Parts: sequence; C-alpha cells; structure tokens
Amino acid sequence: MGNSRFKNFFSLSSKDVGIDLGTANLLVTLKGKGIVLKEPSVVAINKKSGNIVATGYEAKEMLGRTPEDINAIRPMKAGVIADFTGTQLMLRDVLSKVYRKYNIGKPRVVVGVPSGITEVEERAVEEAILYAGAKSVYFIEEPMAAAIGANIDIAEPSGNIIVDIGGGTTEVAVISLGGIVVSNSVRIAGDELDEDIINYIKKEMNVAIGTATAEEIKMEIGCALPLMAEMSRQVKGRDLTTGLPKTICVTSVQMQEAMQESIGKIIDIIKTTLERTPPELASDIMEKGIVLAGGGALIRNFDKLLSISTGMPVIIADNPLDCVARGAGKTLEELERLKSVLLDTRKRR
Repeated sequence: MGNSRFKNFFSLSSKDVGIDLGTANLLVTLKGKGIVLKEPSVVAINKKSGNIVATGYEAKEMLGRTPEDINAIRPMKAGVIADFTGTQLMLRDVLSKVYRKYNIGKPRVVVGVPSGITEVEERAVEEAILYAGAKSVYFIEEPMAAAIGANIDIAEPSGNIIVDIGGGTTEVAVISLGGIVVSNSVRIAGDELDEDIINYIKKEMNVAIGTATAEEIKMEIGCALPLMAEMSRQVKGRDLTTGLPKTICVTSVQMQEAMQESIGKIIDIIKTTLERTPPELASDIMEKGIVLAGGGALIRNFDKLLSISTGMPVIIADNPLDCVARGAGKTLEELERLKSVLLDTRKRR
C-alpha cells in the first residue's frame, strides 16, 4: 500500500491492540499475548455525576436492577454505537485497565466493524476509541476478521464462506485472494433472538421476562431443530395479569418455535449470498463447506438446519465467540502478510 499512514503503522514498534467491539461482548487482544480481556459490552453510569459505576460482568448483573440514580446500559446496538457517551466511557474504563496492566502508552488499534457500517457509524467508533487513549485506529471488516480467526486461509485463490452471527448483526462473506467477493450484513442476530423469546413468553404465557433471562434460556435450551431429547427449564418472571412474580416452565420445542422466524431470515441471507457467488467459488464452497462463527453458531442444531437448507456441509469454528478478536490479533501478528485487509478510514471518506 502506498498510503503513508499505513507505512507508519507497519514500521513503528509499539504494543498494538485488537478489539472486537461487539454488541454483546467486548474482547481485547494484545500482540504476542492473544485475548487478554473478554467482558459483556455493558456499562453502568451514575446519572448525577456522569461517572462510571461498573463495566463488564459487574455492570451486566445490574441490568434491570438499578436504582433511579444509576443507569445500566448496553451502549452498542446492531454492531454499532447506539449510546456514544456510554460507549466512550465503557471503552475508556475497560481499555485503561488493559493499558495499565500491560504498560501500554497510546497504542495503535485494529477494531472489527460490521461490513455494512455507514461512514457516520464508522466515525463514531473511531472517535470513541481515540477518546479511550488510542494513537490511531484501523478497521477490519468483521467477516474478514472472523475468517482469519477461524483459521481460513483467506489468501488462497479459492472460495471460502464465513457466517458470523453476533449479538447485533449476522455477517456473511465469500472470501477469495484476500478480499471479500460477495457479502451481506443483516441486523438480525442474537439480540433479535432474545427479543423473540421475550415476545413469545409474553404472548403465549402472559409472563414478562427480561433480556438477561431470555439470553440464558436461548443458551441453555434454544434450538433451531427439535432435539433428540426435549429440554426444559424453570423461568421466573412477572405475571402480566396479577403483576406478581410467577415461575413457569419453558421447553426447547417452544424456544424453537419462538426463534424460527428470525433463524429463517438468517438462513435466507446466507442463501442469497450463495446465489450471488460466482460459480467457480461456489464449487469450492460446496467442497469445503460453510464456516460458522459468533455466538449464534452455538445455537443447538443451527448447523444441521443450515446444512439441510443449503445442501452444503457446515463447520462450527473452534471457540466461535472469539473468532473476530482472534482475527484482529492475528492481523497484528502478521501485518505484512495481512495488511491488505485493513481499511484506512481517512482514505475511505
């Protein structure tokens, strides 16, 4: 690349940081150390003083449980910043811990962003990370980072497809020769599935539950196809008729029904991407299969349903939740080989 900003990035020697700024989780990698931090993307702020009360796991425990003077929020939505101040404060608090622990000054940061991000959203992410103490910010598209993190050889002259189902977005990309040939990004992912469960239990059982409970249900008994042995769990919520606490039992069959529409939309976007893929690359993909990353990859039988729907083999990446962060970290480790995947934000504007 001829851009001088990139030349400086590759020539300077300092501790570089990779970030997966996800809707559900924030992961940080350091060059040479791998993933050094993994916490929920949640921040609790004192409304009166504007100071941070907690971030990460501690803040997540506060969701829906705070007094009037404390606001616990998830500042990221659909893979981008929904609450700018909250994101700034969360990043500054979390990254300062990493900087202090590993004696980092003003690092250069590579951050994963959705492939469908707008320039306004892109600028907001860049400003938030600069506010958190970064010297400079470079972007890598999340599906590319996920592919690298899933150990796909992105440079080979052969087609590979990665499906990254995160908290806020599902990213689908066909990759060949170090570039994205065809991609799709839809803002239907883990959060939408949680909302489906909340609405289903409200409609069918007349009980209100929170997002944290819905996420737990999804992770414990959520499925895309019926399980060999049906699972169930007790759920505590509020009876919408009496207003009193109530305990109900929900089953994996009910959760499949609750999520089936959104899961169907995710599969449709994958099929649409495959339909737009050049025939030569499609034949490569048919042979290698579809690689799943992100938390959505862990929904029981999603891989089986996707394989039935596409007629292709489906492989779940190792530690799918960590793929984007691992990919950002691997890019830092092998900058000369992988520099073409970085996006120079100034050049793009």
